Parts: sequence; structure tokens; C-alpha cells
Amino acid sequence: MIQRPWYRRKSSPTNCREVGRVLQHYLDNAMGPEWAARVAEHLEACKDCGMEEETYQEIKLALGRQRPAVHDDAVSRLREFGRSLTDG
Repeated sequence: MIQRPWYRRKSSPTNCREVGRVLQHYLDNAMGPEWAARVAEHLEACKDCGMEEETYQEIKLALGRQRPAVHDDAVSRLREFGRSLTDG
């Protein structure tokens, strides 16, 4: 039996294991509204999953704050280097 990707399944997550599998997609706003509502409902009802969500959110925010600024000239040099590889 071929397993469909999480976003093509007809049922929504209803238990901790299923929510755990899609939690990162939920945090990235990368799922449909029905799924997001079911995950949010589970996170509200389940203390363990809710704490896990809070931890992931804190990690994500901390990583976002540490992202170094990329200078425009670095991006253009990288693009030029990529072009030189394809032209050669």
C-alpha cells in the first residue's frame, strides 16, 4: 500500500503521534485550514503537545534572531559564481 504524504491524507491528525508528525508544518503555516484547526485543537487540549509546540516556537524565534545579515554584494558574487559554473 502506498502511503500518501501528510498533506494529501483525507483525515486530520487527532492524536499525539499524528500531531508530532505535522507539528513543524503547522508552525510554518504550511497546511490547510482544516488540518491547522485540528492541530490547534489538539494543542489546546494536550498539555504535552502544547509544551512541545511552545518549545519549537522558542527555538524557531531564537534561530531567527541569530540569522546573520547577508550583504547584497555577497549574494551577487554567489550568483555570478553559479553562472560561471553553468557557462563553463
